[in-house]
Amino acid sequence: MRASFGIHGSQYVSLLLSKIMRGYGVRPSMGSISSQWDNAAMESLMGIVKAECVHARTYATREEAALDLFECIEVIYNRARTYSALGYLSPVEFEKANGPKENSRSKAA
Repeated sequence: MRASFGIHGSQYVSLLLSKIMRGYGVRPSMGSISSQWDNAAMESLMGIVKAECVHARTYATREEAALDLFECIEVIYNRARTYSALGYLSPVEFEKANGPKENSRSKAA
């Protein structure tokens, strides 16, 4: 018989999983039930991917679909598409402009 848990997000509340996630530098994110902000970023990405990539095409194989989705996310979404929330920059441009600055001394060593 398979166990079923009725607690919202119980897999993320697990102490062991939380410890493992922290060990890898991952911060667990939890929202309340039916929160519009829960997974909002991922749902936005998937909406764009579906609208701009998936719904317009038919794939003969899983491999073909996987390659096309990779290209859509990595090339179009991350590098070319701009977003008003990021000051009309692509995610890659935004990270370059706002990420940690490289130390020129560490390159010389």
